[in-house]
Amino acid sequence: MPPRQRVLRHATVTATERVSPCLVRLTFASPDLAGADLPFTDHYIKILFPPAGAPYSAPFDPEVVRERCPEHAPVTRTYSLRTHDAESGTITVDFVEHGEDGLAGPWAARAKVGDEIGFFGPGGAWAPDAEHTSYVLAGDEAAAPAISAALESLPAGARAIAFLEVADDDSRFAVPEGEGVEVVWVARAGAPYGSRLAETVRAQAPTDKGVAWFVHGVAEMVKDLRRYLFVELGLDRANVSISGYWRTGMTEDGWQSSKREFVAGMEEQEAAALAGNLSA
Repeated sequence: MPPRQRVLRHATVTATERVSPCLVRLTFASPDLAGADLPFTDHYIKILFPPAGAPYSAPFDPEVVRERCPEHAPVTRTYSLRTHDAESGTITVDFVEHGEDGLAGPWAARAKVGDEIGFFGPGGAWAPDAEHTSYVLAGDEAAAPAISAALESLPAGARAIAFLEVADDDSRFAVPEGEGVEVVWVARAGAPYGSRLAETVRAQAPTDKGVAWFVHGVAEMVKDLRRYLFVELGLDRANVSISGYWRTGMTEDGWQSSKREFVAGMEEQEAAALAGNLSA
C-alpha cells in the first residue's frame, strides 16, 4: 500500500503575544482549516521550517525544495493547538522559547504579523468524554495547550486536577480554572525536566480506578509515570493517554527516529515487572 499523501496547509500570523517568560503565543489565520471538524483537545500540527543555512525561506513548497536542494530539505516541528475557531479557521499555537536555542522557538519569538507557515495536520486522538467524571492531566509547557483545551472541554459536573510543570514560579501562565478544576503548579527550579512533575503526581494524584488520565511531555517523565500507572497501580490502559512529546537532549528529528525503540523498551520492562508481580 503506498504511503498516505499528507496535505500541505497554510497559515498567516495575525497576532503575537508573550504569555510567560518562555512562552510565545501566535495567532494564525488558516482558511484551510475553516469548517474543519476538530473534535479532540490534543490536536497538533507539524510546521515546516527551513533548516539552518537553507538557501530559501517561507513560504515554500516542500516537494519543490526536496527536488531542487535535497541537502536542505525542510524539517518539521510539532505543536499542539491551543485553540481553533472552526468557523473562521483561526488557530493559536504556544511556542516554548529559550533564547536562540532550537529552531521553532527563536522563529516564534521574532515572528510578526504577515509571516506565513506551511504545516501538515492537524492530528489528534484524545478528549474528555462523558464516560468519566474525574480526570488527572499532567505535563510540561509542551503539553500545556492540550491540557488547557481539555480543561475547557470537561463534561458537565466532571472534576479534574491538572499538574503543570514550569521553569519556576515566575513562569506560570493563565490556564482555565473553575468549579471542579484544581491546578497544581510544579516548579523545576533547576531539576531535570519531568522529575519533580513525576514526584508530585505520585504524591498527590488520585488513584481511583475510574479516573481518566492524560500524561504527556518529556519522555523521561512518561517512562516514570507509565510504570507507576500500569505496573504499580495496575490501571486499565484504556483509561490512560500517555506519550512522550520530546526527550531531553534530542531534537524532534532524533526523538521521532528513536521513539519506537524507546516505547518498545518501556513496554518490555513493564511486562517483565508485571510478570514478576504476578509470580511473587
